[in-house]
Amino acid sequence: MNDQTKRIGPYTLVRKLGEGGMGIVYLAQDPGFAPVALKVLRPELAGREDFRRRFTREAEAARQVARFCTAPVLDAGIEGGTAYLVTEYVDGPDLTGMIETRGPMRGANLEALAVGVATALAAIHEAGVVHRDLKPSNILLSAVGPRVIDFGIARLAEPDATQSAVVVGTPAYMAPEQAGGGPITAASDVFAWGGVVTYAGTGRPPFGTGQVPEVLYRVAHHEPRLDGLDERLRELVEQALRKDPARRPSAQQLLDRLLGRERATVASATRAVSDAWTPLLNGRTPPPPPATSPPPATSRERRQGGRWVAPAAAAVLASALTMGGALAMWRPWQAGAGTPTVLRTVQETVTTTAGSGAATPDREQTGPASETAEPPATVTPGSKQAVVSRKINNGWDEYPAVIRIASLRRQGENVRLEFTIRNDHSQNSLGVYGLTESNSSNLGDIELLLPDDPLPIRPLWQDDRCACSGMAPGDFIPAGQERRFFAVFRAVPAAVTTVDLDMKNLGHYANLLITKK
Repeated sequence: MNDQTKRIGPYTLVRKLGEGGMGIVYLAQDPGFAPVALKVLRPELAGREDFRRRFTREAEAARQVARFCTAPVLDAGIEGGTAYLVTEYVDGPDLTGMIETRGPMRGANLEALAVGVATALAAIHEAGVVHRDLKPSNILLSAVGPRVIDFGIARLAEPDATQSAVVVGTPAYMAPEQAGGGPITAASDVFAWGGVVTYAGTGRPPFGTGQVPEVLYRVAHHEPRLDGLDERLRELVEQALRKDPARRPSAQQLLDRLLGRERATVASATRAVSDAWTPLLNGRTPPPPPATSPPPATSRERRQGGRWVAPAAAAVLASALTMGGALAMWRPWQAGAGTPTVLRTVQETVTTTAGSGAATPDREQTGPASETAEPPATVTPGSKQAVVSRKINNGWDEYPAVIRIASLRRQGENVRLEFTIRNDHSQNSLGVYGLTESNSSNLGDIELLLPDDPLPIRPLWQDDRCACSGMAPGDFIPAGQERRFFAVFRAVPAAVTTVDLDMKNLGHYANLLITKK
């Protein structure tokens, strides 16, 4: 490391993110100024001849892991006495911190976590890699779902890659064969998956905590404690925690059973997890469910016979895969709910920008609108009322900008949105990467909100690609210039003529008229 410039290889260090048994993790920038996570491995490792001999081979194997619910390895190297690994930067807390702060997960988010981690393991194992140290602190919770990190890195700490001469891993999540110093296989990762899901759903690991020998003894000889775990996941977790590795399901079988399909693809599962995931990353307490009687049945409830389907990941996620589009998911905030509560959409007041007639959202209001408030007027895309002046915060500075909803029109079964952003800054370019949500590389996170329907619709996916504009690192809107963006939504009922548009950091736009082709 160059202490003067704080650089390692071609990467510039920004700040320290954390430290663990294998080394120190930094937020860094690559030569194109894109954020990455750079892990500097312990100095004593780089000094070992056997480590240097294996490092390139093991790191290259990790780079072959597909980018499905993982933080992929982008680069690796040894510079002088410093060995480092570079992965995609994931903006979000780890599972340990989230559970300690917010308590156990429930409902759709727990199921999405289980699917997401199984998806990551399926991708890791398909590349011929074994994680070997799957645990809650190695699962980061991004805005679009869980991301597994540090796969295969624990292997580098072993004295000989061909043997398991030492116990490597975290005792509470080790498989019995791993705790006993036996061979570590993909089945060991599946055992750890069961431990992670148990921790996420109950707030404790399945074999408890305590001194290492005591925990390892319970792993090898005791049955897991699963009381309090969601019954929809319990049976599969029990199978994953079997003592005999030959009797555990594979990661792919976990995925198939969770999604209710014979052969679920990791690409489709990743999309489903992203669409089902409700980000709980800001530490704020979510709004409580209504204490009064449930709201009237929506059109989508009536199509399901006047009641909600039980919130099983198999049914909901399989539906998303069958339709090939974005998955609309309820938001189960309350713990332990057997049937999801429909949360009423928060109504935001709309004001008019002086001199422009532009409708802008009042983001200060946090409660429901008054029952006597006048409904917002219909806004026709392309009109003066569809032009909004606002400040855009890119994480470093606020940029004056003008957002214009240019069109929202039907195209056969789909609805296509087009809007423009003009950067009104006097001299600085506005970066578009993560413009709608942190670390977002496309517009797949924006949502259409239908009247009287709590289920939002996100842009559709085709051939594993979002039918929407991408937002790459290093992509900018120069000062004084304008950029056009688009997104295509499917399954908007023909009877719906107006929708709300939630563009996350770019604002919430109410009562937009859908025009004909």
